[in-house]
Amino acid sequence: MSNENSQSPVIDAKDIAVTLTAHSGPVEVLRGIDLRVERGEAVALLGPSGSGKSTLLSILAGLERASRGSINVCGEVLDHMSEDALAIFRRRHVGIVFQSFHLIPTMTALENVAVPLELAKQDNAFERAQARLDAVGLGHRYHHYPRQLSGGEQQRVALARALVSDPELLLADEPTGNLDGATGEQIVDLLFDFHDKTGTTFLLITHDETLARRCNRIVRLRDGLVDQPEQDPIREGLVAAS
Repeated sequence: MSNENSQSPVIDAKDIAVTLTAHSGPVEVLRGIDLRVERGEAVALLGPSGSGKSTLLSILAGLERASRGSINVCGEVLDHMSEDALAIFRRRHVGIVFQSFHLIPTMTALENVAVPLELAKQDNAFERAQARLDAVGLGHRYHHYPRQLSGGEQQRVALARALVSDPELLLADEPTGNLDGATGEQIVDLLFDFHDKTGTTFLLITHDETLARRCNRIVRLRDGLVDQPEQDPIREGLVAAS
């Protein structure tokens, strides 16, 4: 990585808007979002359902297109990339954990985790997949299929898959939404542990204030706009205590 890239933000999105067509007329999902995330930050995107959080994450990952705006992620401009180029971009730079696990039902846990590395034609795909499954506590589940795993185990497989390529940017969209409280805490601890150990930039989508405050900074969304200035929970605490 060049020194220039190491100093530039991992996410630099400007004036991001998404307008959908409906029978009743245009629907503005995002209405001009600016978001800058520096290298190594953990940022929470906090807001109620329907505020545009998941849409923004999908745009930053190159899974959806913006109607307007400029998107630079990991030093690459996504605005006019082809679908094939976006897939390569994700494989090189981004790990994604969704609320739904999105595992391939006909593949074992080990095969699911190895998929990104196999697509990148890496020779040690299964060795690295085993190491990631070991790291999330599933060394005894290599050869189990998703239907044979609990919800928490499936999410840990999905997390191992997101991390197996050592992504520069980790995106998590309500990763505990389908899990009970104790299991959800385990997944969150694994996510933050990976961030702390590797310095990977981490963007967490959530509606949970307590979870958001584990991040370095909070960005609040409401009705497709940034609702409040970006906030640092640690700095907020110092001001409150003074």
